[in-house]
Amino acid sequence: MTKKAKVKFPSELRFDPVSKDWILIATGRAKRPENFANEARTSQSFGGSKSTCPFCQIEKEKGLLKYKDKKGDWFVKVVPNKYPPFLPGAGLNKREEGPYQVMDGVGFAEVVITRDHVRSMAQFSVSEIRQVLDAYQERYLDLMNEKFVNYVSIFHNYGKTAGATISHPHSQIVTHPISDPDVNRSLLGSAEYWRKHKKCVHCVMLDFDKKDGQRIIFENEDFLVVCPFASRIAFETRIYPKRHFAYFERIKDKEKDSLAEAFKIALAKIYKALNNPDYNFFLHTAPCDGKNYDHYHWHFEILPKTSTWAGFELGTGIEISTIEPEKAAEYLRKM
Repeated sequence: MTKKAKVKFPSELRFDPVSKDWILIATGRAKRPENFANEARTSQSFGGSKSTCPFCQIEKEKGLLKYKDKKGDWFVKVVPNKYPPFLPGAGLNKREEGPYQVMDGVGFAEVVITRDHVRSMAQFSVSEIRQVLDAYQERYLDLMNEKFVNYVSIFHNYGKTAGATISHPHSQIVTHPISDPDVNRSLLGSAEYWRKHKKCVHCVMLDFDKKDGQRIIFENEDFLVVCPFASRIAFETRIYPKRHFAYFERIKDKEKDSLAEAFKIALAKIYKALNNPDYNFFLHTAPCDGKNYDHYHWHFEILPKTSTWAGFELGTGIEISTIEPEKAAEYLRKM
């Protein structure tokens, strides 16, 4: 009798014992469709053809979640990602291969789609952005209770150089069984500061930035929009809640109104200042693994694609920003 070959899980997490980082191998992602033209994008042309857009063909799909506009049509719909980096599984299948640790890439992947084929989030109204934020929070609260979910990642890629493979504006929600390396570094840094000073390092930075004023782009009752003192790239922007709390999913309704306004202002200013650039934004929040992260302070980060990493950045890990954040913030305030 021939031995039956073991079916390999479609995606795999591999641990680097030197950097202590987990790397995801997800070859199925290479099958995603591309629908970008080569010509330069404008706000009108970026949307491409509605007739070939997969997100414009989901009218009859029920979806996981739907929010309607004033006319009764859906404006935000959440659907499963057809090309997921992580997939639901019965177990993590942790194992060792020589000096390496490996586990299956178990998780969930969803797409948050807005109805308009052309308009970017920078062109949304505050109420429309609020609906997107509602979808983020509602799906977060559901997914965080699933098995093998250590972290819920929420992000938005806008434009080809930012990694968007479908031009129709959309966000993604991906869960994974590990905390991602960037968040881990942020968690460790904030925990160390808390142990030494009994204060939140993010709150201390925000207090200083408010007094200094140079890096503040916008402020309302509940949120601050800033260019960080140690910006990694030109026009890096962050949105922080003034209230100290570690968990995005615990945001209050009133705070979501303020966050929608802060997002609208930040994205609209970047859109105008940099002529509709490609960008990424993502949520940094505490993991949902049951541990205490009260030392942390959740926030959104917006990174316009203003430069490309070259040999120095890749070889050293030192990122180069070509404009002082104080000047970037001043320029954005004027927009």
